[in-house]
Amino acid sequence: MHEGVLREELIRVARSLFARGYSFGTAGNLSARCGETILMTPTGSSMETVRAEELALLRLDGQTIGAPRPSKEAPFHLAIYRRRPDVGAVVHLHSTYAVAVSCLKDLDRSDALPVFTPYFAMRIRRLPVVPYFPPGDPALAAEVGAAAADSNALLLENHGPVTLGRNLAEAAALAEELEEQAKLYFLLGGRGRTLSADQIRTLRERFG
Repeated sequence: MHEGVLREELIRVARSLFARGYSFGTAGNLSARCGETILMTPTGSSMETVRAEELALLRLDGQTIGAPRPSKEAPFHLAIYRRRPDVGAVVHLHSTYAVAVSCLKDLDRSDALPVFTPYFAMRIRRLPVVPYFPPGDPALAAEVGAAAADSNALLLENHGPVTLGRNLAEAAALAEELEEQAKLYFLLGGRGRTLSADQIRTLRERFG
């Protein structure tokens, strides 16, 4: 996709996520692969007001091209792109219910949420939890890169969700699916019936 078109697409997705309450204030960040470079929301920006010309452009080695500075979370975005050549976009939100899950004690760190719905089962095979590090910490980037090797969605402990996709639409849709599953988890409060291992296996075999 041409850089100008991708800039506009990133802004459209950012506005949509903000308008529907998946982001607030200056929380969260988006990025998308553009050839050998990465477009990313700039540091201190709001998804409600950031403009296409304000997006940061950087190389996979972390070198910024031009004036806008990328989000402080750029290191873990770049770690994902370096680890996963198939990934074209990364969405990191501070959406309320997914953040709440990331703050729970005694999470299953290999797969944080039970599976209640077929679409969650089909779209998110596993939800690993990355240990807590301060935002922007190099150790966080290393942990995220490792966790993303075999999962398109993960939780940063006491921080929030990260989802990956072939494009922005796919990564954003996964973020929404994750937030809705997290919401169900709290609404059901232990009363819910999860899908069985056989039901989940059938869904994944049938729909990939």
